[in-house]
Amino acid sequence: MLSQNQEVKDATGAFALMDSLVRHNVKHIFGYPGGAILPIYDELYSWETKGLLQHILVRHEQAAAHAADAYSRTTGKIGVCFATSGPGATNLVSGIATAQIDSVPMIAITGQVGRAFIGTDAFQEVDIFGITLPIVKHSYVIRDPRDISRIVAEAFYIAGSGRPGPVLIDFPKDVGLEKFQYKFVEPSRVDLPGCRPLLNSSFRQITSAAKLIQKASQPLLYVGGGAVISNAHDVISKLVSTYQIPITTTLMGKGIFDENQELSLGMLGMHGTAYANFAVSECDVLIALGARFDDRVTGKLDEFACNAQVIHVDIDPAEIGKNRIPQVAIVGDIRNFCEALLVELDKLSPEVGERSGSWVERIEAWKEEYPLIIPSNAQGISPQETINSLNNHTNQAYFTTDVGQHQMWAAQFIKTMPRRWVSSAGLGTMGFGLPAAIGAQVAHPKQQVICISGDASFQMNLQELGTIAQYNLNIKIIIINNHWQGMVRQWQEAFYNGRYSHSNMEKGAPNLRTLADAYNIKSVRVTESNKVETAMKEIMDHEGPVLADFQVLEEQNCYPMVAPGKSNSEMIGAKIIQKQESKKAN
Repeated sequence: MLSQNQEVKDATGAFALMDSLVRHNVKHIFGYPGGAILPIYDELYSWETKGLLQHILVRHEQAAAHAADAYSRTTGKIGVCFATSGPGATNLVSGIATAQIDSVPMIAITGQVGRAFIGTDAFQEVDIFGITLPIVKHSYVIRDPRDISRIVAEAFYIAGSGRPGPVLIDFPKDVGLEKFQYKFVEPSRVDLPGCRPLLNSSFRQITSAAKLIQKASQPLLYVGGGAVISNAHDVISKLVSTYQIPITTTLMGKGIFDENQELSLGMLGMHGTAYANFAVSECDVLIALGARFDDRVTGKLDEFACNAQVIHVDIDPAEIGKNRIPQVAIVGDIRNFCEALLVELDKLSPEVGERSGSWVERIEAWKEEYPLIIPSNAQGISPQETINSLNNHTNQAYFTTDVGQHQMWAAQFIKTMPRRWVSSAGLGTMGFGLPAAIGAQVAHPKQQVICISGDASFQMNLQELGTIAQYNLNIKIIIINNHWQGMVRQWQEAFYNGRYSHSNMEKGAPNLRTLADAYNIKSVRVTESNKVETAMKEIMDHEGPVLADFQVLEEQNCYPMVAPGKSNSEMIGAKIIQKQESKKAN
């Protein structure tokens, strides 16, 4: 790495890229080599030899993007992934889209054919710049190696500022080989006239928000991923405890508040808790912090919090009023807003929290009447008891999930901490969980990382067991194996008269123990309910990766559930499981 203001006369473009990345404190890169990106990988060789960074070789480029994504989510830093041109670049697309919709800062660097061949349909040429335009925050094609340091500095600034997101840098092969006089561009010298600085929230708006909260008899905090990105957990906890305001979170907002606390309602929405959905239907002031009123949360939009005045705070002005017109709209950082709000509320009335006592009592009554039930069945293991057992065996782990029923059960039963919950929320990307666990484990090598997956999702990226084996990553993989695409089967049962079209996964399913053996990874298979606790302890006590196959009951459905087009108060199954359990008891 160059010293301050040092120049190199015969630097290559590949050298400029690696020097710029290291200067931006990049410690890990996830990627897969190929022809067009070989100049970069050749340069990477010497930088790794010097111990300046580590490259993690994945088995599929999609996994590189997901791993970089999770690296970012769990650290707050910007994740970096590499892929070659053509299919290598297009294999990143699902991962880039996942990061974009969940507001994850990431830099994706793709190899490209030489500049003279661009546009000629050369071998492994695709217009990845054009393909990814709708799913990136910004993108570049490097035409001149003298632009590399500036572009990297801009990319890091853009990815991490305001509402974070992925940035693509397409890097032609000959740019990596070309020699030139290189000088590093300091991040402080980035000049982007088109990027307006974030406007501070006005005093008038914060006062208006505080007055609404002061007058509210049934206030509710609705908190999304923007609060996690803002690192606002401590100020939100203070707001909740000081003013006794119940709090519900989105799937992205999990971990922002201790879900074991009385005022936590867990997750709201399609598979949220009954009491969270009742509360949002009955509240008189809804304080939305870093949330975007997406369809999986709101259900029938015109009946979502229809009795409430809405305070909406988000760092992205495009989200304000997009789905719901708020009474108080504030564009700003969630942490800064909460700090200012606490000061303003203290000025208005330190006793404001006392007014919500009866509201809290109503919520407690709903919790007692509509609890999350863990079904028991002598015929087999319920997925809920498996995930609840997992929760009881660790409270400090980083959790990643795939997508489907297991994801929703995990959201319901896993109690976690800020930046320790990693799940594809907006895009719902099956195959996300395993490579995300790799990214989390690389970022936190001394911490416990657990991947919760389903048998169908797991098969999307099971080749990443090779990456786990190569680097001996201490990841525990919990497979909720019901032999189905579980959520698809549930919808086919509920809305398609039980026509299970291509959702059964039993035929052709791998023997997971044999698969684990092939990668020299410890495996556990559990088929009986009374063995769950013993197996979970064995899994957690093992030093090294474990692939655990929990053979759960096939026809368990994830409840509560808000059907498409219905309001949150019209949940399916709020009492179905309670009735089933009552019958068994009798």
